[in-house]
Amino acid sequence: MEIWSRIDRLSGVLDGHRKRAFAQHGIESWEFDVLAALRRSGEPYRLTPGQLLRQTHVTSGTMTNRVDRLVARGAVTRESHPEDGRGVLVGLTDEGLRLVDTALATLVGLEAELLAEWSGSERDQLASALRKLLLASSSD
Repeated sequence: MEIWSRIDRLSGVLDGHRKRAFAQHGIESWEFDVLAALRRSGEPYRLTPGQLLRQTHVTSGTMTNRVDRLVARGAVTRESHPEDGRGVLVGLTDEGLRLVDTALATLVGLEAELLAEWSGSERDQLASALRKLLLASSSD
């Protein structure tokens, strides 16, 4: 319980920090998640809805709603898939790229502040332990 209770509490603390960081840029956590998935895909920053589902771990209906809202905001586009006439690609707009990049810079700065008193070795040990824990818990 010591480990899982602390991880649960820490998750809530980090969620609050993330929400405040993203609010500075007028976006919500779910918007960042979708925009960041597209950003990580590399140029031309496009993914199919199925690829977005796998990266963000939400349902198809939720993703459709999220993409609709981001299209309305001008942060992403929906385009016909050039290799599959029935398929769609979701792509970052210049505004979406600006939003995700500025929000990411704020988030990275916040995370650096939270770990400022940790040595590089301590950070490496924590990252390794968390990776091991995640791998063990996802093998069900």
